[in-house]
Amino acid sequence: MIELWRANMPACCALPVGPPPILLLDGEAQSASAARKFVREFVAYHVPGASDEHLDAAVLVACELVTNSIRYGTEPGDSLRVVLDADDSRTRIEVHDPVRRQPRPRPESEERDRGRGLIILNYLCPGAWGVDEIPMGKSVWAEVKGP
Repeated sequence: MIELWRANMPACCALPVGPPPILLLDGEAQSASAARKFVREFVAYHVPGASDEHLDAAVLVACELVTNSIRYGTEPGDSLRVVLDADDSRTRIEVHDPVRRQPRPRPESEERDRGRGLIILNYLCPGAWGVDEIPMGKSVWAEVKGP
């Protein structure tokens, strides 16, 4: 019945196929795991020729962005949003949170177990990441080149 309904739906109203490009998450530590799974499924579906290296890099970037958003961009009860776009040339990952405070690099340290997220972004997405203000907070984005 649903297949018949979809077949008769006008092109302007057709439901998207495959994983959706947006995931809403609670500002909790376990959300990073959900983001990794979401990115892996989205990229694998929308860019079937993506290499394992590209897929792993996109997953790691998303995890870093989500983890930073949870740590520095949310308060208890807040949520964040992951927005993806992928094609044959790059995968774009955006994480939206309600805090306008901009991420800032910290000096490298072997003594701290935190503070490496922006170093990882600089390595995996050289010159292809940034921060934009959005109406209710900020969007931190990064693009992983090539599949």
